[in-house]
Amino acid sequence: MIAAHADWSIDPAKRFTTIGRRASGFWVLDVPRLTGDVAALLPRLARAAGGEAVVLGIDCPIGLPQAYAAQLEGLPNFPVFLRGLHPESPFFQVAREIEEVSLARPFYPAGTVVGMGHKLALAQKLGMGEPRYMSRLVDLATASRPAAGQLFWTLGPNQCGKAALAAWRDVLLPGLATLPMRLWPFDGPLRELAAPGSITVAETYPAEAMRHLGLRLEGSKRDQAARQAVAGQIFDAMNRLNVRRPIELTLAVGKGFGTAPNADDAFDSLIGALGIINVLTGNRPDTPPGPVDMWEGWVLGQTELPSRDEAAKDALF
Repeated sequence: MIAAHADWSIDPAKRFTTIGRRASGFWVLDVPRLTGDVAALLPRLARAAGGEAVVLGIDCPIGLPQAYAAQLEGLPNFPVFLRGLHPESPFFQVAREIEEVSLARPFYPAGTVVGMGHKLALAQKLGMGEPRYMSRLVDLATASRPAAGQLFWTLGPNQCGKAALAAWRDVLLPGLATLPMRLWPFDGPLRELAAPGSITVAETYPAEAMRHLGLRLEGSKRDQAARQAVAGQIFDAMNRLNVRRPIELTLAVGKGFGTAPNADDAFDSLIGALGIINVLTGNRPDTPPGPVDMWEGWVLGQTELPSRDEAAKDALF
């Protein structure tokens, strides 16, 4: 069985994948490596699994906000919506001007915008009322973490829209069309989906996985010293999960993955893979905390819900 995590980005130089293989009751983790040809990622993992299960976590949204989905007529859920997209459709073209935005082309802006009120303009153009309705429930702030980026907004360091578009177009669509691929949590609990011959893709969030693993990063993950300082905690987590590691990975973790500008992406890729193994081992729930939202999806392993005030967006429906 293979558990892999792709730390995703619009920039190929920041896409790392960590692969874990389970055999004889333990896991063996490879050192994070650049993902390379994204179209070949799922077929490569399937070949490596040799007929056993593949679970791939991707660090980007897999789902749509309810306020957007409510306006899509005749579509029952996100997997059906996704299967109906064409790689060349306007949906995958980020709008440059607010006038170009529509339900069929919801991502904005393609470039820099000046002034205030652009998120409000986007929400209103999409018939979603206020910017807060552009968030899924799982994107909202909780007691232990800030809010995540909003899918359709594609500007700024916290944006996730362009990376999601690339993952949906280049990984998910080809996988759904050519492989026995399923999407968590829409298709069922993770440990049930991870059956021989299957490929399951789940939304992951390394910062969330760190909390699940009991890791405390003092400082920024972009700081090599901070990454080095947490190495002992990572090794402890590996030991608890019965994860074995080659010397190359031991050295990489010990030196905080080095000084390269994309070292924090390799770090995130490893944490994400450990988070998936943590769920597959049974240490975290493999379903969302409550009924599965068939449009919005969820983050693997997350159990914490937003506060009542943060979740007020639900009053719209």
